[in-house]
Amino acid sequence: MRGRAGQDQRKRRLARTDGLCERCEEKGFTVFATVVDHIDPLALGGSDDDSNTRNLCDDCHRDVTAEQFGHQAVGGCGADGLPLDPSHPWNRGASGTPQGSKV
Repeated sequence: MRGRAGQDQRKRRLARTDGLCERCEEKGFTVFATVVDHIDPLALGGSDDDSNTRNLCDDCHRDVTAEQFGHQAVGGCGADGLPLDPSHPWNRGASGTPQGSKV
């Protein structure tokens, strides 16, 4: 759906959770949702009904999409606040290689 009707639909769907990410809320975090995600993706035959949508932040949307399409999710942060990507600079030792690597 495009144009004004699409904007109204997105606004209505986001209002359902007061604009908050549903997955983060389940974990006890308060994060703004930026994406109306289809639980059963349209590309895999899901419907475009309100009941098939959930509101997610960018990080949760990236993780869910990776899971749904069989990709490895890389990025985002764990509950401890550290990056999940092993190649992230914060996860590198003084030598510049990922910690725990045998290089």
